[in-house]
Amino acid sequence: MSDILLKNGRIIDPANNRDEIADVLIQNNKIAQIAPHITASDAQTIDVTGKLVTPGLIDMHVHLRDPGFPEKETIQSGCQSAAAGGFTSVACLPNTNPTLDSPEIVTYILDRAKSADARVYPIACATEKMQGQKLTDTDALLKAGAVGFSDDGLPIESETLMRNLLERAAANGFAVYPHSEVFELTRGGHMHEGLVSQELGIKGMPAEGEAAMNERDIELVRQTGGRLHILHLSVKRAVELVRKAKQDGLPVTAEASPHHIALTDEDVRIYGTAGKMSPPLRAKEDQEAVIKGLQDGTIDALATDHAPHTNEEKLRAFTNAPNGILGFETAVGILFTKLVHTNTLPLNTTIAKLTIEPARILGIDGGTLSLGKLADITVIDPNREWVVDANQFKSKSRNTPFHGWTLKGRATITMLGGRITHQI
Repeated sequence: MSDILLKNGRIIDPANNRDEIADVLIQNNKIAQIAPHITASDAQTIDVTGKLVTPGLIDMHVHLRDPGFPEKETIQSGCQSAAAGGFTSVACLPNTNPTLDSPEIVTYILDRAKSADARVYPIACATEKMQGQKLTDTDALLKAGAVGFSDDGLPIESETLMRNLLERAAANGFAVYPHSEVFELTRGGHMHEGLVSQELGIKGMPAEGEAAMNERDIELVRQTGGRLHILHLSVKRAVELVRKAKQDGLPVTAEASPHHIALTDEDVRIYGTAGKMSPPLRAKEDQEAVIKGLQDGTIDALATDHAPHTNEEKLRAFTNAPNGILGFETAVGILFTKLVHTNTLPLNTTIAKLTIEPARILGIDGGTLSLGKLADITVIDPNREWVVDANQFKSKSRNTPFHGWTLKGRATITMLGGRITHQI
């Protein structure tokens, strides 16, 4: 693998408080030097003037559908899609078939990922077969390579099980990543409960269905000291609960997804099943609360919840279609268009929430441009305007509401351990 010299880029490395125009020299797959005016005659030189050079982006919440659903995605296709979006590391959730509840499935994923275009970190099942009845063998799963536990897509309804899991988290240093939903409140719902759901005649999912479970889990953190990371935070009261938990010094973190920043339940009228996900697109006040949470640090990370489905599934009637949209290849464009270019969220803060913050929460190596580290690097052209064409996605699936959108900001080079995995 040849050495690479990135010339004249704006280096944005929040982990090291670095924001400067400089060159980056990659030698032997690692970051060898960052300085102005580097000369390296033997290196492949790439001029990145006007572009941002950041640590490889980390997506801490994705669904790769492998094993079990190769028609939707595989580890290979999912990681190609991740690379096309600028991501070098992804944490995959366990709702596969078979579910990710045994060391053998963890090993399968890690083996498949060895030749993929992104590093894959498995988040294993919290309960056996995600049935909510018995906790998995967390010790064995951690030993196999799992980085945390979740039944994402399904809440851990049993308070006793959640307490026990958080006690294990406190003892072993991992985080719990729950899907926050009280089924008693949301069962049978297909979108956010509000004026739009009433007008469309679709049974809604109240915001309190998410917030009430957050409230229970935060109280369990208070009692156990276990680390809690709240996935896809989407409602105002939940943001307020996390803000209070942080003020109280509790080990609680949270993430938000680009689609909850870019869209509201009003958009379901336009996009139909392409706008169907769980948690659903919320009301304007919820969207504003999420953005406020990003601004004040209540919400630590940005994560896509990349959720591939087949065209056939998404063409079903709204109430029969599955939840979820693609996320990898539109994330940078959406976040730059909606947050960075509107001066809603500072550039460095946005990059931190895509790099060092998810790395810290997951407990993985990455998210920095520190010397000697493997060269996981993303080059972003912040001013590149482009039109989303789902038919050109590297993902096997096409389910996105953003097809046809004009976005400003795109990853133009993705580098994994010094190997270029994506370049446009």
